[in-house]
Amino acid sequence: MKSNEIYKIFGTDYTAMTREILERSELSELIGAKDKRIGIKPNLVSPTPPMMGATTHPEVVAGIIEYLQAHGFNNITMMESCYCGGDTMECFEVCGYDKLVEKYGVPFVDAQKCTYTNIETAGMKLKIADCAKDVDFMIGVPVMKGHCQTRITCAIKNMKGMVPADEKRRFHTIGLHEPIGRLLTVVRLDFVVVDHICGDLDFEEGGNPVTCNCVMAGLDPVLIDSYVSKLLHYDVSEVPYIGIAEKLGCGSTDIAGASIVKLGRNGEPDATAPDENLKLTRKTVDLRDALEEVDSCSACYGTLVPVLERLKEEGLLEELLEKIPDHVIHIGQGFQGKTGHVGVGNCTALFEHSAQGCPPSEEDMYDTLISYLNEARLRS
Repeated sequence: MKSNEIYKIFGTDYTAMTREILERSELSELIGAKDKRIGIKPNLVSPTPPMMGATTHPEVVAGIIEYLQAHGFNNITMMESCYCGGDTMECFEVCGYDKLVEKYGVPFVDAQKCTYTNIETAGMKLKIADCAKDVDFMIGVPVMKGHCQTRITCAIKNMKGMVPADEKRRFHTIGLHEPIGRLLTVVRLDFVVVDHICGDLDFEEGGNPVTCNCVMAGLDPVLIDSYVSKLLHYDVSEVPYIGIAEKLGCGSTDIAGASIVKLGRNGEPDATAPDENLKLTRKTVDLRDALEEVDSCSACYGTLVPVLERLKEEGLLEELLEKIPDHVIHIGQGFQGKTGHVGVGNCTALFEHSAQGCPPSEEDMYDTLISYLNEARLRS
């Protein structure tokens, strides 16, 4: 496989498809020595079943493990950490990764419980899990999906699971794109297998999956994310961390020079395979006017988005915003120690009305906002 190639295969037998795309990629030759320590990094952002469009299908990881073991690689470890405030091992079970451990004998490491090392890169220090530093070859297995703050998330941002919760929060205070763009300078990402089966093309925590039944693979995570941006109707410049990674030598954004190879079920190129024309959606972007956000964590922001969608569907969001004096809901670390009218998360603890938690649950957020609305109705 060449660095400018991205392979795509379509179907519904995800494990077999993954094995076939890896055979075509000649992954075993790319890895080399059989005793190399191989890491597999899926996306288990939340305890959400993969069919909801947020997490990596275990069938794809099963295909990777079967391929590796069939080619004599047995020093394999799965590793991941979930969103801030969550329980990685709950995600591990809900998403079916406990069954992979039982079936294949491949261990799973909760990166939140790892030791970490501070590494300086391009004028910035990043705290990285030692379990990620200890591998010789890393295979990222992201879900292709939208993101409420960075527009897209795929190969590069998936590696944010290799930093601890306090570092994830810090990413948001120093500008999310800058540290994400530097991740690949301190974390290995040697090969990418993209779960493009049914990702939510608007929102990283799922809920509105779009069935595509596709698995993709490539060597260049920057090129893959550039291609994903194109599929989701974004210019690469609208996702700044991709360009930052390119400038640091982590890959290329040259989509014009890329070779997109569509494979048939026999693993051979298939010119009749469908071209993708994904529907343009901007649901989470449309909700941004309802917020004043300063350095919010993805977990809190991501929990609020479906609450706002629910209020909008119920015809209540516009009325709620009209009754808040400054017409916005506040969220983010930038409001710590400050006062205001309506906010969500512990960072807005001093606000008159605030849903508490880090992050609060969807129901707590919803109940807080509805309670404010009902009180405002009584006052008016």
